[in-house]
Amino acid sequence: MKCTPFALAALSLAILAGCNKAPQSTSTDTSNTNTVQTQQVEKKVSAVAPIAKKVPHEMTIHGDTRIDDYYWLRDDERKAPEVISYLEAENTYTDTMLAHTKTLQSSLFEELKGRIQKDDDSVPVKDGQYYYSSQTRGDNEYTTYLRSSDFAGTDQQVILDVNELAKGHDYFAVSGLNVSPNDNLMAYGEDTVSRRIYNIKIKDLSTGKLLEDTLEGTSGNVVWANDNKTVYYIKKDAQTLLGYQVYRHTLGKPQSDDELVYEETDTSYYTGMSKSKDGSEIYIWHSSTDSSGLSVISANDVNAKPKRFIEREANLEYSISKLGDTYYIVTNLNAVNFQLMKVDIDKAGDKANWQSVIPARKGIKLEGVELFDDYLVYQQREMGQSTLIARNLKSGKELPLSFNDSAYTINAYGNNELDSDTLRVYYTSMTTPGSSYDVNLATGEKTLLKQQAVLGDFNADNYASERIFVEARDGIKVPVSLVYRKDAFKKDGTNPLLQYGYGSYGATMDPTFSSSRLSLLDRGFVYAIAHVRGSQMLGRPWYEDGKLLTKKNTFNDFVDVTKSLVAQGYGAKDEIFAYGGSAGGLLMGAVANQAPELYKGMVAAVPFVDVVTTMLDASIPLTTNEYGEWGNPNEKEYYDYMLSYSPYDQVAKQAYPNMLVTTGLHDSQVQYFEPAKWVAKLRDYKTDDNKLLFKIDMEAGHGGASGRFKRLEDTAFNYAFILDLAGIKN
Repeated sequence: MKCTPFALAALSLAILAGCNKAPQSTSTDTSNTNTVQTQQVEKKVSAVAPIAKKVPHEMTIHGDTRIDDYYWLRDDERKAPEVISYLEAENTYTDTMLAHTKTLQSSLFEELKGRIQKDDDSVPVKDGQYYYSSQTRGDNEYTTYLRSSDFAGTDQQVILDVNELAKGHDYFAVSGLNVSPNDNLMAYGEDTVSRRIYNIKIKDLSTGKLLEDTLEGTSGNVVWANDNKTVYYIKKDAQTLLGYQVYRHTLGKPQSDDELVYEETDTSYYTGMSKSKDGSEIYIWHSSTDSSGLSVISANDVNAKPKRFIEREANLEYSISKLGDTYYIVTNLNAVNFQLMKVDIDKAGDKANWQSVIPARKGIKLEGVELFDDYLVYQQREMGQSTLIARNLKSGKELPLSFNDSAYTINAYGNNELDSDTLRVYYTSMTTPGSSYDVNLATGEKTLLKQQAVLGDFNADNYASERIFVEARDGIKVPVSLVYRKDAFKKDGTNPLLQYGYGSYGATMDPTFSSSRLSLLDRGFVYAIAHVRGSQMLGRPWYEDGKLLTKKNTFNDFVDVTKSLVAQGYGAKDEIFAYGGSAGGLLMGAVANQAPELYKGMVAAVPFVDVVTTMLDASIPLTTNEYGEWGNPNEKEYYDYMLSYSPYDQVAKQAYPNMLVTTGLHDSQVQYFEPAKWVAKLRDYKTDDNKLLFKIDMEAGHGGASGRFKRLEDTAFNYAFILDLAGIKN
């Protein structure tokens, strides 16, 4: 799954992370209760790893039979005693093997926590008559959301205290805070399991009380009709977790009375919703890997039926923004890297009427637009760097919005008012903490509203970042972002180096600041992001060259970047570490099979590693939506190719790096049993004595722990694993 909106909705006061993959099968063999063979040895730091039993399970397709000895580890109910026993034994083993790092973990946690400003407030965002913001206080794990009638917050009102809601829950997440057009009611979603299935509640902001309405089994957000008593929401399939039905609910009525207004019958499409900036239209978004579209509903007519903007077409992608009687359309129509077009609303249904505003340009990808009454701001990417350009709609004059860093991340957010000449942007680089600016669209003048505070002795001048290009084995130049502490970096091949990668779904991992990462940099580490193929760092072709039948380019790029960084002296050849999560965990698994000798250690977080089995099982969450990303293995060509790189299937009798694998029992994107099976098979096959540790959060899902300090504990744990291997004990 992917999600990269250009402008964040004002009350989506949470950052949505890249998403991904899912898992497989059913049937658990319970014939042998000796699931785990463990031995406790009466010595410190001495333990025998859990050994999962083998129950051969045959899977035949295309005349090929695979034997999966650990298929039994799948338990969709997550209650089977032998499965839970095995996972708990893995946790015990991991804790034992890392017991000697407890002091380091603790000091790292205090170090990470010590850089965070406990009492923190976001920059208020105007939406309607109010300014909305969030705050954290003291040792609270969760956010409190507020609103005020002015930017200064002189009359702040608490609209949602997540700390209160989270009491008594091991995991708690809210989503989709959305206030009614008259500002009186607020809808939000609650998830207490981490499966990303939300129950929506409605709160009366004048009384602070909840209405009786509860909408169960949803994607977590609503869109309000303009009558202030009708909401639209997306219902999820309980098995596949796909949001596929759009319902219309009238406040005060039972959910069973809700009207189904749209149902997605093509399981390769995701369904989403939003509202036009002027509030007149509601959009149902249809999105597959290589096609997109939308249906339009009038926000003023509670009996309206959705109408297709245009009929869906294979390989046609577009999104729209409404300004007056005109739609502006970002589309790949006759444009590999997208172009901007416009059309009168009453003529939009015929593509022949679409007129080019910003034509397709070679080597430049158009990423999105933000519209105001007098300005059009567009975001584009050239040679890996994203920039914003403001165009005066009356004069046509353009003004680039410039920043100083050589590589950075910039995004527009919270721009909810059409009658504004100011653009709100978020800016960060690997040496610049996250910063919010207001930019005057007429002059380009920037006003810094807030920069993320980093407590302690942090000084940005102590650090340096670079953007370099590395030649891969096929001659393609791969961008790499690097950061290090100046006085600890020698570029003589002596620094330990941690290399991160993702490379799927077209998700571009731009360079950003991390206060936690300072704990590595201050200990001499170089940190590198390999912008491998499968992202859109160098435009849409960069993505196309790293998916389906070219997926191996993603893995080859990562390995070739490692080799080049060592050759150039950025990292010590015996002190190279790698990290990736979700689809980046697939990257870790493939690289571990291909070039294990290059890495001293790896962290594979919630890794998608059982590619073939998962993609053959349409009952698993997200599978059918992603045929366009990985291919459909029911077709032999894709089956053979996927099988040739699938980390689980390609585990070999060879030495592997030290590895830490993490998952969440309730993961909705990559089911826990994928990494569980992978670890079990690695244990059986690997020929080395290196560490292979498996940590399972028994309460969390794909995104890990829900509290801000609990997340830091997880980071400290991962860092301690890496630092210990690097011989750094404090």
